[in-house]
Amino acid sequence: MPHKLKTAVLGATGYSGIELARLLARHPRTEAPLLLRRHSEKSAGKGPEPPDALALGLPHSGNGRANGRSSIQSFSWSALEEHGVELLFLATPHAVSRELVPEAISRGLRLVDLSGAWRLKQEQNRAVYGFKDADPQTATKLTAEAVYGLPELNAVPIKSAALVANPGCYATSVILALAPLLAADMVDRDRGIISDSKSGVSGAGKEPTARTHFVSVADNFSAYSVFSHRHTGEILEQLALNSSQFIFTPHLLPIPRGILSTIYLNLNREVTADEIQDCLRHFYQGKRWVRIFPASTLPEIHFSAHTNYCDMGVCLAPDGRRLVIVSCLDNLLKGAAGQAVQNMNLMYGWDEAEGLQ
Repeated sequence: MPHKLKTAVLGATGYSGIELARLLARHPRTEAPLLLRRHSEKSAGKGPEPPDALALGLPHSGNGRANGRSSIQSFSWSALEEHGVELLFLATPHAVSRELVPEAISRGLRLVDLSGAWRLKQEQNRAVYGFKDADPQTATKLTAEAVYGLPELNAVPIKSAALVANPGCYATSVILALAPLLAADMVDRDRGIISDSKSGVSGAGKEPTARTHFVSVADNFSAYSVFSHRHTGEILEQLALNSSQFIFTPHLLPIPRGILSTIYLNLNREVTADEIQDCLRHFYQGKRWVRIFPASTLPEIHFSAHTNYCDMGVCLAPDGRRLVIVSCLDNLLKGAAGQAVQNMNLMYGWDEAEGLQ
């Protein structure tokens, strides 16, 4: 039988970790993943995660395969070595990923990190996380070497990367929408770009807070982290924008999952709707997981929910100079676990659609 990749998911009890476990368990080129939790993780605050955690939250992860595992183990380097893990997925808090990655790299592991620990190159953007690195020299080196894992833009460096920094969910929706028009020099950057973005509650993670409790979210709609959201730096860096050219306002929707970003911009010349469509379609030609809608037809959250697609639609004003882009994706798939598997596929020379269809 052909060799199947041995993977592990650290943080397998979180929303993104659960999705990763599900995708990897059914992937035709991977063994059922080793599922790991940090020592500090508890089950609903009632003590350690029980041995039959799959039955509680991850019943599908073994997927009936002969080698499917039925428990979540505490993380240790020896557990990874014992199981011959080659690729480690980190679905962990930012500071945890920042701490673990140097050791993982030194042990010869390849990594896809779903946190924000290694996404940002510029210190002024990274400052929002407040990292305190034990070995600043190594951290600086890894920061420079980490590849921003947006496959539609960075497929070539992802293929050979040891460390892939999976993008943020909001950032994915905005960067994919704007990249073609900025690359074609069609956007009047100095007149500013506004992204009005909304996310389902799972985007806030599994740990409950006063803001994410049902009584706070149901029948409500709210903005948060205005001018301070962590994904802003990603968007600025990847699109080569400065802070005076871009405003990002995230909102919390009373739904479980999904992102819809409505992006407003001015063009630097009068264009036609066909020119906009041609620009988008040419840029994403052959890119399986981006769908461009016909002119003036806009995507909706439920079109991309439970898929790895990023859907885009545009409306051009009658003056040919003002444009609205609507970009939708599933924050747990294209915005997290699905994109992580897409990155894995690139890293090992497989079709980007493997295990995601």
